[in-house]
Amino acid sequence: MDRKLPATTRAAVYETGGKVSIRNVPIAAPGKGELLVRVLACGLCGSEALRWYADQKAPFVLGHEPVGRVEAVGAGASPADGGAPFVAGERVFVHHHAPCMHCRRCARGDYVQCDTWRATRLDPGAMSEYAIVPEASVLHDVLRVPAHLSDEHATLIEPLATVLKSIRRSGLRAGDRALIIGLGAMGMLHALAARSSGAELVLGADLVGSRLERAAAFGIDTALDVAAAPLRDQVLSRTEGEGADVVFVTPGSSAALDEAAACVARGGTIVAFTPIPPDERWAIDQNRLFFRDVSIVTSYSAGPDDTRAALALLGGGLGVAPLFTHRFTLDDAAQAYAVLKDPAAALKIVVTMDGATV
Repeated sequence: MDRKLPATTRAAVYETGGKVSIRNVPIAAPGKGELLVRVLACGLCGSEALRWYADQKAPFVLGHEPVGRVEAVGAGASPADGGAPFVAGERVFVHHHAPCMHCRRCARGDYVQCDTWRATRLDPGAMSEYAIVPEASVLHDVLRVPAHLSDEHATLIEPLATVLKSIRRSGLRAGDRALIIGLGAMGMLHALAARSSGAELVLGADLVGSRLERAAAFGIDTALDVAAAPLRDQVLSRTEGEGADVVFVTPGSSAALDEAAACVARGGTIVAFTPIPPDERWAIDQNRLFFRDVSIVTSYSAGPDDTRAALALLGGGLGVAPLFTHRFTLDDAAQAYAVLKDPAAALKIVVTMDGATV
């Protein structure tokens, strides 16, 4: 570490009440097993627009979908799988959390329930010019990004990983019929992933006209306007009266979950991909779901197996280019988050730290 390292970094900070400001925050040199990464680009996550979710953590540095370049390397910073030690100049994906890989939860593959996973984070966060990557992440979930994968596409590794976990937990099989409720960025990624996993029919439902118009670009066979007719009727008419084998619910609302329960086939699965507010309750007809053998599963975040699968899919040319609708610089982060809150305006938004084109 011969070069002078930064003592502070500019970062986008979420303040209570939804305000986003650019601050200079302190940053340390990387310790043993850690990396200092210069963030190149970072995607915006819809969870950061959930006021109830963000306010409980405020103030905090936003961002957890980064691609960066290694700036400095702490002693012994190497992947645990025996790969080559990390060196300055390498372009990498860094996961904001990482598991220990040794506890009972990790042995079960429940990586996001690991205490180490819950305790680790990028310091100060990914929506900043620089970030320290903790040793657990360096060991288990820092991935080298191949040269042919752009910075922009590499920002999708983390969000796509959460989608692949959702697909896996759904039990979706080749030949299944899938319904995706909510066609924001994560809904569109679900459509691409469901198609890639062999779904025979992919239906997408939303209220927003611009999203319905874009649906075909993501492998959705039919885009269903929820306002045009009861969603259940629209789904049944396209599935011989059976319903969808798997229903992915991407909005965090009990109303969307109600729609899923109405549209799921016998023996099918509902995946709750986004939490509903803590003061909201979903009242389900357990008797009806019981006798139809309907499974309800949740899917929260992603582990190292999912990020590797996401990188492989993206590196293989998954058709994500139409997902990107807006690009901002760090100075304009507040505007970027304002756009994120408008469902009719954007799908995927990317912020670059130095203003470079990605």
